[in-house]
Amino acid sequence: MRTGGEDRFGPGAYLQANKMIVSRTLVTLEMIEQTEEFPTLTIIRHPLVQHKLTILRDRQTPTKIFKELVDEIAMLMAYEATIDLTVEPLDVETPLETTVGRHISGKKLTLVPILRAGLGMVEGILRLVPAARVGHIGLYRDHDTLQPVDYYFKIPGDVAERDFFVLDPMLATGGSAAAAVGSLKRAGATRIRFLCLVAAPQGVQRLSEAHPDVQIYCAALDRGLNDQGYILPGLGDAGDRLFGTR
Repeated sequence: MRTGGEDRFGPGAYLQANKMIVSRTLVTLEMIEQTEEFPTLTIIRHPLVQHKLTILRDRQTPTKIFKELVDEIAMLMAYEATIDLTVEPLDVETPLETTVGRHISGKKLTLVPILRAGLGMVEGILRLVPAARVGHIGLYRDHDTLQPVDYYFKIPGDVAERDFFVLDPMLATGGSAAAAVGSLKRAGATRIRFLCLVAAPQGVQRLSEAHPDVQIYCAALDRGLNDQGYILPGLGDAGDRLFGTR
């Protein structure tokens, strides 16, 4: 006869435990999604990111809350986007003894927001990586050619030694994103990633075709664009909602 203790640790219990482990693993894998259509795209499905993004989309969300949510989502996304940074051993003195820890090695991180909406993503990431430098890229659309043109470009001087994170809440047509990455490459950058909150398939395709070496991170891949180039369902004009100019 089996006792309660034997049932608790018997074969059936181990099978159930394995099922629970598999189930938890599947949930973890779903937090990061990659698609066959866009190999350079990573969609971050973390529950906190998706919860905050839903509030962000709501047209009733006020400017103050909208700004805080952009900041928080950017920080959570940066946690995933920095997952493959290399580390090296470092001796450290605790109050009790010497031990070996790890610290990020070699590469220097630079955040490059595309003005103006990209500014809303900077502070959240800086709280995660306070030693990062910040550059800026300003773009406008030429009325005759309809192509993006730089009106401001400022980044740290040691470009070849740096990892660059280009920041813009929206990846819509992809024109500004592709132009910003192109400007960084002309300045000598070789390691570039693009972080946005919401992307349209047209923007992802344009950026990935122009720069197939650039990894794209987003919190949502939306349906598409309307006739004015806004993402659907999207979240409206991120710049206007960030700075209260809507």
